Amino acid sequence: MGFIFRIVLAVLLFIALEFYFWKRLSSSLRTALGPSFKNKIRAGSLVFLILVNIYPLYLVLNLLLIQLTHGRPYQQPQGGFFDYLIFFPFIILTLIIVQSLFIILPLDVLRLIIFPFIKKRREKAKLVISWIVLGISSVFFVYVPLRIIYDFNTIEVRHVELKKPGLPESLNNFRITLISDTQADPYTNRKRLGRYIDRVNETKPDLVLVGGDVITSTPEYIGLAAEYLGKIRSRLGVYSCVGDHDNWAYRDDNPRSVREVSAALSERKVDMLNNENKVFSVGDAKIGVTFVTSTYAGRIGTNLLDQLTELNHSNIKILLTHQPSQYLIDRAKEENYDLLLAGHTHGGQITFLFPFHNFTFTQLETKYVKGDFHMGNMLMIVTRGLGMSIVPFRYNSTPEITVITLRKGS
Repeated sequence: MGFIFRIVLAVLLFIALEFYFWKRLSSSLRTALGPSFKNKIRAGSLVFLILVNIYPLYLVLNLLLIQLTHGRPYQQPQGGFFDYLIFFPFIILTLIIVQSLFIILPLDVLRLIIFPFIKKRREKAKLVISWIVLGISSVFFVYVPLRIIYDFNTIEVRHVELKKPGLPESLNNFRITLISDTQADPYTNRKRLGRYIDRVNETKPDLVLVGGDVITSTPEYIGLAAEYLGKIRSRLGVYSCVGDHDNWAYRDDNPRSVREVSAALSERKVDMLNNENKVFSVGDAKIGVTFVTSTYAGRIGTNLLDQLTELNHSNIKILLTHQPSQYLIDRAKEENYDLLLAGHTHGGQITFLFPFHNFTFTQLETKYVKGDFHMGNMLMIVTRGLGMSIVPFRYNSTPEITVITLRKGS
């Protein structure tokens, strides 16, 4: 019942936002364009309401079906007609609504404050504000879909330097390529994965570290994920920690999921390490990597973490985990790690633009959404990765490959 309650609550919240946006936009159109456009405004409103409400109606009918039959939810169709005519328009229009309201709502609050003081100029001010609302909405009706297309098809390669005094010459210019959240699924398919892996290979890595989540869900995509990660070319190999979604190939059997994902990767010469240390010899130097499993499905025990982080006699110490959790950050700093590497956040997969500070729901989970965080002598990097969850889009969060080059210096 808790799940159904959350779904119903989300639908009601969406209806409230949709109603406010629709009324605000319709009112602005009538004010700005005049009564001669009344019929066109009504027709446009009808098309908008149909496109944005078909998918919520599908969800409600699905929930009713579950209650009536005491069965499992009907599996949502993927691809073709359903995606392009029902699912995608709903998501895109929802993003347009929410993004527009991030700007329009503060404007409406300002209008409520100033209108009592400008009674003689209220009609003129109403007209000006209506045109501003139309301008904001028009910008986002264009920007949102274009940005979704850009973020779906673009991969950024971001370069970071880690300078360390006394670094052995054999590690100077050593290149570590960090990727995460490849999340093979119907949307992150062969074409998308292939483009991503090609860019990884272009970085000519000495070592590739993967921040987990190689699949999104279901065992169907385990082989695909392993196939493409197995195409990575790295001098010292490819190594991954365990991510949340790696547990969810079989939702009712997490250990089986991790076993099958690990086995498939191993066949392609990619090692998924579950709470283990790995030391790489590079000439006369050593790089020690601690692979820590810290996910929604399971968190490393304190005693095992104590044992793993006693990683001594390495010139560079790296902790790789899926989620950038505070307790791991604190431990890595205490144990003098040079790097803490993570993924999981998708860089705030859906990020709404707002003056001075953009907002993503990922901030409700962690303040470490993306980028580099210097913490004393330790550098933490949270990479944006490739994949998507909940919705098959990114918005203002371009996929990323992070290349870390070790340098001798202060």
